[in-house]
Parts: sequence; C-alpha cells; structure tokens
Amino acid sequence: MTRIQRISLDYHFKVEQEAGSSTFAFFGFNGTAGVWRIPAIEEAGGWKDRTTVEDMDLAVRAGLKGWKFLYVGDIKVKSELPCTFKAYRHQQHRWTCGAANLFRKVALDILIAKNVSIWKKFHVLYSFFFVRKIITHIVTFLFYSVVVPASVLVPEVKIPLWGVMYIPTSITLLNALRNPRFIHIMPFWVLFENVMSLHRIKATLIGLLETGNVNEWVVTQKLGEAPKANPENSKPETTSTKFRDRINFTELGFAVYLLFCASYDVVYGNNYYYIYLYLQAFAFIAIGFGYAGASGSKS
Repeated sequence: MTRIQRISLDYHFKVEQEAGSSTFAFFGFNGTAGVWRIPAIEEAGGWKDRTTVEDMDLAVRAGLKGWKFLYVGDIKVKSELPCTFKAYRHQQHRWTCGAANLFRKVALDILIAKNVSIWKKFHVLYSFFFVRKIITHIVTFLFYSVVVPASVLVPEVKIPLWGVMYIPTSITLLNALRNPRFIHIMPFWVLFENVMSLHRIKATLIGLLETGNVNEWVVTQKLGEAPKANPENSKPETTSTKFRDRINFTELGFAVYLLFCASYDVVYGNNYYYIYLYLQAFAFIAIGFGYAGASGSKS
C-alpha cells in the first residue's frame, strides 16, 4: 500500500503544488517541508482551528492578501506515510472533509477579495476547490462504483466507451509517465483509488453539510512514531490485531453488489464490463477483509 500512497502523493505535489506555483502562484500549503514568511502569517490572520486543514486555510487567506507561493521540487526531506489502512483512511477523511468544509467557509471571501486577479479567483474556486476537492470525489465514486455496475442491469442505459475505458486508461498512462518504476502497479492504484472514493465522497458531504464528525481529528499512526501524549482535542489511532476488528463491512457490501452486477453481465450482458467489475469487486473484498497496509504498530 505504501507504493500506492506514494503515487497519490506524487499527483498532489506535481499537479496541485508545482502546477499551481508555476501558473497562479497558489497551492495548498504542505506542512512536511514548508517555509513561511512571518509577515505573511500575520497579515493572513495567523493559524486557525476552524477546520481540520489549518495549513490549507492559512494558504488560502494568505493568497487572498496577495501573497504568492513558490514550489521548489528539488529539495528532499524525510517524511512518513500512514502505516495501516485504518490510519490512511482517517487521514484521507480529515483531508477531504476539511477541504470541503473550508470551501464552504471561504468561497464568498474568494469572490469578494480585492487583492487577487479574476483568473486567480477562478483557479482557486473552480480548479483547486470545486473540481479537485469536491467534484472529483463525488463523480469517481458515483460513476465507477454505482452507475457503471448498475448499467449492466438496465440494457437501455448506454455508457460511452470513452467514459468507461479511455478516461481511467489516460489517467493511468499519465501517472505511469510520472512514476515509471511503479508502472506495474498502476492498475492496482486505480482500483484502490476507486475504493477510497467511497470514503472520500462521505467525507466530502460531511464537510459541505458541516455535520457529523466534521471537526474530528484522529492522530495518524505511523511506524516511526515514538509514544507521546496527544493533544486534548485529538484522539490516538488504535490498531487491533484481531481479524474480526479489521473487517470493513461497507467495502464488503459494495463487493457483493459488484459481484452480482459482474455475474449478471456475464450471463445476460453484451459487453465486457464484467472484467472491470470483477477486478473492482476483488479490490473491495481485499480491503474489506483488511488486507491492505501493515498489520499495525503501536504508537
């Protein structure tokens, strides 16, 4: 799972940060190796805890004050990835929910900002937030895990081949160009991201509607962490070695749905969607039974 996480993070750095820096001089601040000018922090109003993405929040407010961002890709620093799927899922929930919730809070501020151009406003509102933080998660899950499987049950519904095959193939090839060492696991990355879209769409809706555990902060467990006290407003990630505690029933439920649709397509269908559906079902099954990531370590 570590290699798959690295592919996803590479997209985050190369597309969101480097592209944002070279075009509109804005991207979401990354706390792993970020350097701030003190006047920028002060002028933006300092750190705030109104969302679970306080670094992104500060970046948006600083950008609205006219500050520009620079991405330097040739500097390398050490960092750690979540060591279990449960930890990774909590991290992705925090990032996805926080970004959607931040969009709800700053959309109007971006529209009425006076120190930025109309093109930068468009980039932040439409490209950075609306497309990448909202629409991407919703469309990925609904289309590839709901609509495509359901279409085999309703023959009257015709989905263009480019929507089913060309788009994910193009995304895979573009990521393969960026990660030639991991080209052999690109199909697994696509299947894994489709499973994660189940959790991301839930987190997106929670953030947009500002309901449920919108401000929940779970400390991400990592293998290299030393035991330490957690902040009062957070709770530690716990890992169980019992098999039944590793079962994810939501993923298994979708696996049953996909297996049914795939089998139906084999018997009554006139296309080859069942190949994708079986593969995606097995991905849901593997993660549903906890066969993703390390078995856990205490932190």
